[in-house]
Amino acid sequence: MNLSDSRTAGQPADPSKEQSHALQPAAAAAVQPLTRLSAAEAVFNAIRADIESGTVAVGGKLSSEASLSQQYGVSRSVIREALRSCTALGLTVTKTGKGTFVVADKVANDLTLGQYSARDLTEARPHIEVPAAGLAAKRRTEDELETMRHIVAAMTTETDPESWVALDSSFHAAIARASGNKVFASVVADIRGALAFQSETLNMVADRQHASDAEHQRILEAIEAGSADEATSAMADHLHAVGVALDSILNH
Repeated sequence: MNLSDSRTAGQPADPSKEQSHALQPAAAAAVQPLTRLSAAEAVFNAIRADIESGTVAVGGKLSSEASLSQQYGVSRSVIREALRSCTALGLTVTKTGKGTFVVADKVANDLTLGQYSARDLTEARPHIEVPAAGLAAKRRTEDELETMRHIVAAMTTETDPESWVALDSSFHAAIARASGNKVFASVVADIRGALAFQSETLNMVADRQHASDAEHQRILEAIEAGSADEATSAMADHLHAVGVALDSILNH
């Protein structure tokens, strides 16, 4: 089994390489056409299919990162990305020095995102980030606005998933800082790690990256225009879309 080490989520694959992307039968049924997948997505879907089909039983140990890297023909960073999503979905647990073990054959009722759960974030974020966006539209400085412009522009051209999720959490943190409210800024800074976990999982499982780019652009334009109403509306719509995507994963 060998996958191209493409890190571009949602970008067309090279047709000349499609033959080398073939997955084993146990995984193939659950994998989307590889023309729409990054290498990490394809590896994640293959591992998830093996777990859900029972090919790798609950209690079983997955192959080492090095073995999986060789098996799929991708870098170990791609393997780690795929394994993080398996853990976030509640399918596996990684024990330092021992490896990654299968703990469930179906997606959990909630996602584990660092020290917070997806439900924690879904319930809390609208009460923090929606008003923060409205205040940012009124209070942002030109320097803060320029920072947000730079982040959004970088996100639309970023092809590395890990770099994209870092920019995503930076954008939300920048809005909270621009709100001029230290409580909002502190809370969003505290959950940045969980936001990055969430973005990474949604991009891999629900193909959210390009939709998020458009939603972020709308938020930026509202803040740029100084419209608190538009900014709060755009942020609320964005968080709602994130919630819908999370529900689609949990109810898979």
